Amino acid sequence: MKASDVKKGNVVEHDGTVYQVRDIERSSPSARGGNVTFRFTLYSIPGGRKFDLSLRADDELREMDLVRRAANFSYMDDGAFVFMDAEDYTQYPLSPELVGDNAGYIVEGIEGYYVQLIDDAPVGLQVPSSVILTVVDTAPEMKGSSATKRNKPAKLNTGIEVQVPEYITNDEKVWVNTLTGEFAGRA
Repeated sequence: MKASDVKKGNVVEHDGTVYQVRDIERSSPSARGGNVTFRFTLYSIPGGRKFDLSLRADDELREMDLVRRAANFSYMDDGAFVFMDAEDYTQYPLSPELVGDNAGYIVEGIEGYYVQLIDDAPVGLQVPSSVILTVVDTAPEMKGSSATKRNKPAKLNTGIEVQVPEYITNDEKVWVNTLTGEFAGRA
């Protein structure tokens, strides 16, 4: 497809890497006969690394067909996270490298996970915007300190650590925002 036909959200291949288009900036030259250029802000799939690319209107990009399938986390298998398709029960093993930083947000019984596929091969994982996790280790609340709003570190059941308000105790369930990695409230 020509660079002038690319839209936001398209998935394209450039130099052997697959990217999703997040932003497009079009610049028209003021001189006659100048070429229109497109500046793309791309994010790699998997990994989410940012990449800026400038192309002329007639330059070619190969469009990839990215499919998102709703899936639920099933179990761990030799370090791989196994997700099961919510519709046809296909199992998708995702390596820790493919899951990346999202590993701390994967728990059983939560819906909203999407496995991203290209040619029926898993290439990425989209997690829900927030998940419920259990506090497994945090310091006890200090008595008489309720006048000031202070946070303390808390280790959660998936191994990640977040800052929580002082009133949160062990074994409490809390909402965690997966975009920011911050405490979002009691569950």
